Amino acid sequence: MGDVIPWQEDGVLHLFYLHETRQVPKQGMPWHRISTENLVDFADHGEVIASGGAAADDFNVYTGSIVRDGEGVHHAFYTGQNPDRRGRDGLPLQLILHATSHDNMASWQRHPEHTFGATAGYETADWRDPFVFRDESAGLWRMLITARHDRGPARRRGVVAQCVSHDLALWEPAPPFWDPRRYVAHECPEVFQWGDWWYLVSSEFSDAFTTRYRMARSLDGPWIVPEHDTLDSRAFYAAKSAARGDRRFFFGWIATREGGTDDGAWQWAGTMSVIEAEQRADGTLAFHPTRELRQTFGTPNTALPARTTLSAPDGYAQVLSEEISEEAFRLVARFEIGSGTRECGIVLRVGDDGESGYSLRLEPQRNRLVFDRWPRRSTGTEQWQISGDVPFVIELERPVDLAAGEHELEVIVDGELCVATVDDSTVLSTRLYDHPTGRVGAFVGEGEITVLEFTRRTRDRSPVEARQPGLLTTNV
Repeated sequence: MGDVIPWQEDGVLHLFYLHETRQVPKQGMPWHRISTENLVDFADHGEVIASGGAAADDFNVYTGSIVRDGEGVHHAFYTGQNPDRRGRDGLPLQLILHATSHDNMASWQRHPEHTFGATAGYETADWRDPFVFRDESAGLWRMLITARHDRGPARRRGVVAQCVSHDLALWEPAPPFWDPRRYVAHECPEVFQWGDWWYLVSSEFSDAFTTRYRMARSLDGPWIVPEHDTLDSRAFYAAKSAARGDRRFFFGWIATREGGTDDGAWQWAGTMSVIEAEQRADGTLAFHPTRELRQTFGTPNTALPARTTLSAPDGYAQVLSEEISEEAFRLVARFEIGSGTRECGIVLRVGDDGESGYSLRLEPQRNRLVFDRWPRRSTGTEQWQISGDVPFVIELERPVDLAAGEHELEVIVDGELCVATVDDSTVLSTRLYDHPTGRVGAFVGEGEITVLEFTRRTRDRSPVEARQPGLLTTNV
């Protein structure tokens, strides 16, 4: 699945998404929909907005948003793209399209007369991801749009453009909503209010490919950059949110890799994953897996004895579990990290010597979590040609505060999927391809840790229809 378009109504989360088949030649992309009340069991509603066909503006039905008007009519605004069509500047054309539903989102009627493209000053190839919301204070609807200025350095033309409407049919240009002159584009933008704060979320289509957020006291800004402004790593993208009660969930996808190998390039689309946001007292956000996902794993079993101390003042020490890990499990490790410790963490799916496999490494001196594997890719036949100058998977580095003392590292593994969380606030998601089985364990490098807890839980529930391993697709 590609980008998720969440809509919450009466306690039900309706998750529209771009259905990527990876067929060649392309058949045109539709929207599909699933729904859930508990974030574990999902109803599959299949295709809901089909490709418009080879001759249509919306051969590809790309990302957008859902709203409901005062009369109870649902409106879908989405991106239409046909690779055979070009804009006034010769670039591939993207358009904003409109459809409505009068039967509780079961069927949708297109309104081609409402279609519109990029306004003056913007490139025609980047006019997508419309996010519509009601601004009650202004008495109108606002639409945020992923756009690019038609002038300026190519890598810094990204802008969140804006249109406004009083009837959800006619849209008028308005000044940009956010114009930092930074990055290629700010994809899948959304804005929401939570308590006294407004949040602007978008996915950086540029050098980092990650979802970021900004915060402000009003819709007019100024937008503040929090110290840790990302939701997750490079592998989790295009996250958009929905609230239910006082909780807010972000729905994104963990990207697949070409060839199904650890060395494959990241691909567009993957497996849906949900992380929950918590609002701190200062308005900044912490992120972690949902309790609903955690509760699908059963009673904890001790994988390593509590109070195990690993000490290696000028070396490396590790301890491994006796058992080979299951395909799906939740591991919780609590460490007391000694002052001056250089690195420590968890190894996953390693061999009997703890060498080949994966590691999630906490680096207190650099205040970061990184994902690593061994062996790394070889670049030649010589001993030194082992990519030793790339000391971890660079694009998965996560900033985290690691002062000496107690810290928790949680890892949820489900088949080839892996979601790690530090101190219930910092998430790193990735894929595990090359090592499908192995042991788990703890390690320390140049320092000392005490293992306060190292427990593993296996999945309580069996899939009703297991199409493929996947987070939050337990029952479909």
